[in-house]
Amino acid sequence: MRRYIAQGLAIVGSIVSLGAAQGPNSSRIARDQTAPPKLARHSRLLLAKRIGVHPYQVGTASWYGSQFEGRETASGEAFNMYDLTAAHPTLPLGTRVKVTNLRNGRSVIVRINDRGPLVEGRIIDLSYSAAKALNMKARGVQRVRLDLVEPETIAELRPLAPLQ
Repeated sequence: MRRYIAQGLAIVGSIVSLGAAQGPNSSRIARDQTAPPKLARHSRLLLAKRIGVHPYQVGTASWYGSQFEGRETASGEAFNMYDLTAAHPTLPLGTRVKVTNLRNGRSVIVRINDRGPLVEGRIIDLSYSAAKALNMKARGVQRVRLDLVEPETIAELRPLAPLQ
C-alpha cells in the first residue's frame, strides 16, 4: 500500500513540477483550489491526494507513426505505431495517462514509453493508434487534457484460453 502511495505522489509531483517549470504561455497544471494557498507545494499535494483531487495537464498533442516504426524508444522497446503509447517529457516511463481530445470529447488511455515531444509548446506525442482513437489523425495536432490513471483502475484485455 505504501508503495502505491509513494508511486502516486511521485507521479503527481512530476506533473506539478512540469507545470511549475513552464512559462505563462505554455501548458499549465491545474489543481482544485480547495487547498489553502499558504501551504507548501508538498502539503498541497498531500491534501489533494487525501481529498481525491487529481492534477491534470492541458496543452497541445501531436502524433508520430511510420517514420519511427521499429526504432528504439526511451524505455528500450521498439516503437510500434499500432500500440496505445505516447512520449512525454517528464512522466515516469510506464505511467498510464488518459488523453482526452478537447475538440470532440474522445479519450484513450496510453502508456508512456518514450521521451518527447521535441517541438516546444507540445505536451505529449501520441502513437498513430492513439491519435486515430482520438480522431485527431487528420489534424496532426490537437488540444488535449492529460489525467493520470491509477494502475488498479485499468482492466487489461487478455485473450481467452482456446476451447478444448
